Amino acid sequence: MTALEATRATTPTTIAARRHSLQAPTTVLMIRPHHFAVNPQTAADNVFQSTTDDRTAADIAAAANAECTALAETLIARGVRVHLFEDESNERPDSVFPNNWFSTHRGGRIVTYPMFTPNRRLERRPDVIELLKEQYRVQDVIDYSGLEHDGLFLEGTGAMVLDHIGRIAYVARSHRADPVILERFCTHNGYEPMVFDACDDDGTPIYHTNVLMCVGTDLALICLDALPDVKRRCEVVDRLTETGRTVIDLTHDQLRDFAGNAFELTGSNGRLLAMSDRAHRSLTATQIRTIEASCEIVAVDISTIELAGGSVRCMLAGIHLDQRPA
Repeated sequence: MTALEATRATTPTTIAARRHSLQAPTTVLMIRPHHFAVNPQTAADNVFQSTTDDRTAADIAAAANAECTALAETLIARGVRVHLFEDESNERPDSVFPNNWFSTHRGGRIVTYPMFTPNRRLERRPDVIELLKEQYRVQDVIDYSGLEHDGLFLEGTGAMVLDHIGRIAYVARSHRADPVILERFCTHNGYEPMVFDACDDDGTPIYHTNVLMCVGTDLALICLDALPDVKRRCEVVDRLTETGRTVIDLTHDQLRDFAGNAFELTGSNGRLLAMSDRAHRSLTATQIRTIEASCEIVAVDISTIELAGGSVRCMLAGIHLDQRPA
């Protein structure tokens, strides 16, 4: 079998949980890597990557596999349904981050994306799409991947942070978020693009929007200092607050600790915010209280996987499709 579906997560959600699932899906898809490594092809513009680790390649790969398993099991225990696929290839070091190459949308739509680096293009898997077609009502598959040949890239919900309620696509400018494809995506799927410049405290552009910000049902985490244009920063805050969110402002240190790379989900007891242990430890007591007024924080140690420059949000492809009847 190339895919292992975690079927233990069959606990019915509460009525309250279902009401909030538009932004916080009840189901995710994950890829468990067997040959995880820090990707040299993405190192040029991903300053969140790190190669300072004394372990052997085999030990790093084994640790990443175990961390992925632990995250999946933690979510399942909270009542989140998890489709867990295996990746035994040694040609896809970043396959643990599937949210970059595909996304799903209400109304039965799947979108696949053009990826910037050649070895990340190998992550696209027909068996993943086939499982979604078999188990969910899929009306349409939009494939933008052919635009790679034109040097155009849009790396999914890494490049875009989607507000499914307000229908806004928040996007930090980068060569991984081409404006032509973004406009096409927004037109096809009914989102308003909100594009801004973002950089770290050294002035380096942020490579993916989802390390900068997270949009949940009632709150949003974002490093506002990373937006140098004060006028645009205020416009982003206005859009977040007018759609009913409490904005939690992250520091640059919290940004580096992946506090913005969180993902709101719906479990059997309501909404939860999945993040890494490192991200959780970076939050202040006040920030934690604000989050916990909206949803439960679920934190897992994925320190090995974070060496690759991504965290929990990158590991989870949210499934926003309607299930087929059993």
